[in-house]
Amino acid sequence: MRDVVVLGSTGSIGTQALEVIAENPGRFRVSVLAAGGTRPKLLAEQVLEFGPRLVALTQASAVQDLQLALYAEASRRGWAEGKLTLPKIIAGPDVATEAAAEPADVVLNGITGSAGLRPTLAALAAGSTLALANKESLVIGGALVTGAAKPGQLVAVDSEHSALAQCLRAGRAEEVDRLIVTASGGPFRGWTREQMRDVTPEQALAHPTWDMGRVITTNSATLVNKALEVLEAHLLYGIDLDRIDVVVHPQSMVHSMVQYVDGSTLAQCSPPDMKLPIALALTWPDRLPGAARPCDWTQATSWTFEPLDDAAFPAVELGKRAGRAGGTATAVYNAANEVCVDAFHEGRISFTDIVDIVADILAEHLGEARPAGDPGADVGSSVAAPAGFTDHVTVETVLAADGWARQRAGEECYRR
Repeated sequence: MRDVVVLGSTGSIGTQALEVIAENPGRFRVSVLAAGGTRPKLLAEQVLEFGPRLVALTQASAVQDLQLALYAEASRRGWAEGKLTLPKIIAGPDVATEAAAEPADVVLNGITGSAGLRPTLAALAAGSTLALANKESLVIGGALVTGAAKPGQLVAVDSEHSALAQCLRAGRAEEVDRLIVTASGGPFRGWTREQMRDVTPEQALAHPTWDMGRVITTNSATLVNKALEVLEAHLLYGIDLDRIDVVVHPQSMVHSMVQYVDGSTLAQCSPPDMKLPIALALTWPDRLPGAARPCDWTQATSWTFEPLDDAAFPAVELGKRAGRAGGTATAVYNAANEVCVDAFHEGRISFTDIVDIVADILAEHLGEARPAGDPGADVGSSVAAPAGFTDHVTVETVLAADGWARQRAGEECYRR
């Protein structure tokens, strides 16, 4: 029986993790749930289903909403008066970090964005196994996070990194030649940048394979999400960025591959279902029987692979540029993108402006002019002096760079 803390319990990863836990009641016990508080009815259902001893809400105003939802849900279930025992509820902007530090076997960090950094560090400091779906905290924290993790303590939840971890079991570190991260290509696979200039938020959210939240789905359409995954793979497995490739695989059956020095390539394959990597992260290094359905080899099928079109989707190479710079550059890349995604969905910038503005803000942070030929170079800034870049990564320097990038990205979105 493993005690589990679920951060972001009402989000896509959190709800699927709780489905895995519900299907295996003899394997897991939910001790803590943490959520923003915007979905009190769903959170109330989770509390009554799993009986956590602690619930953490980042929105203090949501406490009363949750209490009312708990009484309403208990009544709907026909519970007798007095049967409902309210869990301890804490609220405030830092409670996810408190929740992550609670004693547990596994902390699943399903928070979206840079807000997951402090909870990630808190879980590692507490000694829990960290099932990390919040790739942003690793990407922006870099060595700060990897240095805090003991061997085997950090387990990736993303399907691509779960696939890589499984394939890497087949050989020693010195036998690895390259990592190949697969991408579905998103809803605009095969489009040119010119064709993508006028796409709508509704089009960007129509992902062909995965059902995810707004930020991650939009990032998958721009391929910023794939850039973050490349950076995450680099940090998790110690492979140079130049030895990590992205290949487009529309069927999303091969989740990533490892190429070894003898020419052998190993792939991890399964129908697209996040329950499999979630289950593996919760039980790592063991496997959970029946976690997801396997491939059906009795049916004829075809899988295709295509090179990534870097001209149409420059986000991956831009992410690698941030990764090579190191320090606070990746925090700026991530933060500027989050602001731009919101601006796009609010109708203030175009779809292609997202990556263009991120590129401008990153160049400004590094004190570099945009390279000739970069998309958006004609409208970007060319600032001679660095804007706060440092290779000394602490929580303070990362969050300072994050805040600066958000402000500058907001100004650029307004200007456009």
